[in-house]
Amino acid sequence: MALTIAKPTSAIFAAGVAAVFGAFFGIFVGTAQGSGLLGFVAGGAVIFALAWVLATFMREQQKAARWGLAVIFIVAGFLFAGLPGAVTGAIFGVFFGWLTFFVASGRYRTEIPPYATPRQVLWHYAFRIIAGLILVFLITPILVVMPLSFNAEDFFTFTPEMLAFDPEGYSLKHYRDFFTNSDWQGALWNSVRIAPVATILAVGFGTLAAIGLSQPHVPFRQAIMAILISPMIVPLIISAAGMYFFYSRIGLQGTYLGVVLAHAALGIPFVIITVTATLVGFDRSLTRAAANMGADPVTTFFRVQMPLILPGVISGGLFAFITSFDEVVVVLFVGSAGQKTLPWQMFIGLREQISPTILAVATILVCISICLLATVELLRRRSERLRGMSPS
Repeated sequence: MALTIAKPTSAIFAAGVAAVFGAFFGIFVGTAQGSGLLGFVAGGAVIFALAWVLATFMREQQKAARWGLAVIFIVAGFLFAGLPGAVTGAIFGVFFGWLTFFVASGRYRTEIPPYATPRQVLWHYAFRIIAGLILVFLITPILVVMPLSFNAEDFFTFTPEMLAFDPEGYSLKHYRDFFTNSDWQGALWNSVRIAPVATILAVGFGTLAAIGLSQPHVPFRQAIMAILISPMIVPLIISAAGMYFFYSRIGLQGTYLGVVLAHAALGIPFVIITVTATLVGFDRSLTRAAANMGADPVTTFFRVQMPLILPGVISGGLFAFITSFDEVVVVLFVGSAGQKTLPWQMFIGLREQISPTILAVATILVCISICLLATVELLRRRSERLRGMSPS
């Protein structure tokens, strides 16, 4: 892609772009102060004026201008809302200082082909802004839950002390309750007993199914694949009800084995999909060469095929583990009080006890999920390197 040399733009254009963002953020600030419309108008007007001054008179002193704008926002935020306002003002000041000079200096066109029309440039950035807003919308519940887990009070909302960043408003009491309460520890132990076994079963059956369905001579491959991945498509409540009636007939309802098999059935589709994706780039000549060298099918699988598809197998296993560890609907139908898992205990904490400890548990689960997903991403990149799809 050809790069475009940055050409300065007019101060009016740079100020107008900054004003759009100022009006957008002003809606939220104004709503917090009692008037979203006033925030919209004031945010757009104030940011337009500040950005125009920076783009007109301080193009050559960008660093000093950005620091000055940040200081202005910090002081204004502190006067309006104390320390929390100062922190918010610092974020806004840094952002608008960067945005103003990013547009005014013309750097926004450096990574776009020179032949791109203004409409194409607009869509280039609009698409990224929309994607960013969707990301913020999705992760906002997580960003809210995590600080609330350190609340010193038994509330599900931010207390005035927390909003003022008062150390007295924060505590680890909910985490201590999780690690010392017998109900929570029993639920954690049940999840630890169920999820790994269900993951092993899902990985074993899912890997074998994926390898078998990857063979071109297998009849009705598409129909079998659709049946095996149906637990991902069918609403979970329907699958749970079906498992309940089936397991009650064969004596597995309310047993440890029944819960493990149910969670394994939910995890198998993830293993099948990830392993099948890995097998797409697998070189079949390697297995034929191993057979010509005298290796039996089992040896060929473990010495040739498995090392190459291992990233997909582990990725599917991680997804199966997360599915089992976080699942609550099926275990409510299939399990009993003796198989009360961590998500089940969290459900009870919301419905019956209103226990803020679930905020601490949710934070711990989020951290575990982030670590597992980061591992999945590393394995995906390793798989691409092994298959020659990525140079690094």
